[in-house]
Amino acid sequence: MTTDRLLADCRARLAFDLLSNTWNAVLLWALRDGPYRPAELRGRIGGISSKVLTETLRRLQYNGLVERHPPRPGSTGVTYELTALGRTLLPAIDAFGAWAFAYGDQVMAAQDAADAVGAQEATEPAESLASAEAEEA
Repeated sequence: MTTDRLLADCRARLAFDLLSNTWNAVLLWALRDGPYRPAELRGRIGGISSKVLTETLRRLQYNGLVERHPPRPGSTGVTYELTALGRTLLPAIDAFGAWAFAYGDQVMAAQDAADAVGAQEATEPAESLASAEAEEA
């Protein structure tokens, strides 16, 4: 594989696609100490609806990263846990988390600076239009 391009069928792109969904990495990380029931996962994660949780679990199951276990006798509800394949992504997720902890403030500062420039640029055309109209009058 050539390392200078990420083609549609490239395996590296497949990995990036798996982690690009907002909830995939969060859910995989939350399941690292599993298995858990969906309600337990919602409590561990916070901010995820039941619908999005179910969709994400199904997507992760489809990709072989999560396994669904039916209710055991005397137990209520299904549980989910990482597969061996899913566990292989934990170091990558941990590395992303460490990067975000180390550099997140710099990224947010860059975003704030870009937002400030964007806000200034958005008001400049209106100001120049108003001054042009004043000159015409």
